[in-house]
Amino acid sequence: MNIAIIGYGRMGHEIESAALSRGHAIRLIVDKDNPNDLNERSVRDIDVAIEFTTPDTAFENVVKCLRMKIPVVSGTTGWLEAYTKAAEICRENRTSFIHSSNFSIGVNILFRLNRELARYMSGFDQYKPFIEETHHTKKLDAPSGTAIVLAWGIADSHRGFDGWCPDDDNEPGKVPVKAIREGMVSGTHVISWDSDIDVISLRHEAKNRKGLALGAVIAAEFIHKRTGVFTMDQVLGF
Repeated sequence: MNIAIIGYGRMGHEIESAALSRGHAIRLIVDKDNPNDLNERSVRDIDVAIEFTTPDTAFENVVKCLRMKIPVVSGTTGWLEAYTKAAEICRENRTSFIHSSNFSIGVNILFRLNRELARYMSGFDQYKPFIEETHHTKKLDAPSGTAIVLAWGIADSHRGFDGWCPDDDNEPGKVPVKAIREGMVSGTHVISWDSDIDVISLRHEAKNRKGLALGAVIAAEFIHKRTGVFTMDQVLGF
């Protein structure tokens, strides 16, 4: 594939390495210093764009590609109030689009396990869930998109919950989520179910960004010859 990388920070560099290792070519790199390079002429030979930018710029980047009929993989979090509109634009232009709060294969397995555990816990009201996520101090959004997906996974699978709240709000019927920002932590997510007699936990700890980058490239391989809006469950065959 010929790939365009939109956003050339630490994740953009990791995506470049992962793509090259799998035999793909990077034909275009767009960053904050050259946004106008994302245009009809520059994408003429592009098979798919992989976008990791900022919450303020992601929607514009995604939609610009979709309107040029370029399939898009987006891993930017913090902009999903506009996701439905982006999906509509994808369908209108008969191209393809996938967004995930986390493209790591391990995290997507965690998403699956989290939903299953929440479903089992619906029959055991003595257990209460709690999510804690830890990331590096440069991460822009808090809580992480991954933590929010985990919280909604519980709410969708457990009859006792209908959303999430910050951990210090303690709202009834909401899954409390705690966000910690420290050091250079790549990302740790822990889902705990606490009772008076024991605790059951699921934990994922990223050692680096390589898993995110690899998953994004695998998603690009999956969507670039397809039409529609996809999820990582479909990419991984869940």
